[in-house]
Amino acid sequence: MPPCIPSSSGTARLPLLHLLITVTLLTLAVALWYLTSYSLRDEAEIRWMPPAKAACDPSAGPCAARLGGGAELSLAVVSQGAIQPLERLPLEVRVSGTPAEAVRVDFVGRGMDMGLHRFPLEAEGDGVFRGAGQVSICTEAVMPWRAKVVVDTPQGRLGSWFDFEVQRR
Repeated sequence: MPPCIPSSSGTARLPLLHLLITVTLLTLAVALWYLTSYSLRDEAEIRWMPPAKAACDPSAGPCAARLGGGAELSLAVVSQGAIQPLERLPLEVRVSGTPAEAVRVDFVGRGMDMGLHRFPLEAEGDGVFRGAGQVSICTEAVMPWRAKVVVDTPQGRLGSWFDFEVQRR
């Protein structure tokens, strides 16, 4: 019987195995993050309609959009002054022309992933929904944001968006 001599190739495989396990785990983490992000955004189920005016700051007054079939929505930030990062924003959405079961406002960074900031609003009656929202800290002197308003109706989810900018203090 030949003597048992440890192989040097077994010890060389160990760092390679650790590297492959690490790469596999990182790939799985990225895939899970992407799937979770995609499922939370549920953009595919929403019929998007453009805003009535290309430029409308919701803190300066209501911004409106036609949703089709005679339905309309408007978004207003009911506060005094410009929108500031990390400050509570009183939001008001008015829906007319269709019964609205639920309304939410999502704040997303334009041109830079700032995460998803989703705020469901409470029904006040007569198509009025109110709640509070917030934009996160600005990483640039002037940060472009988009408010996406999504309305759940018996005909499905309808939505529009309004672009605005936030200046860092």
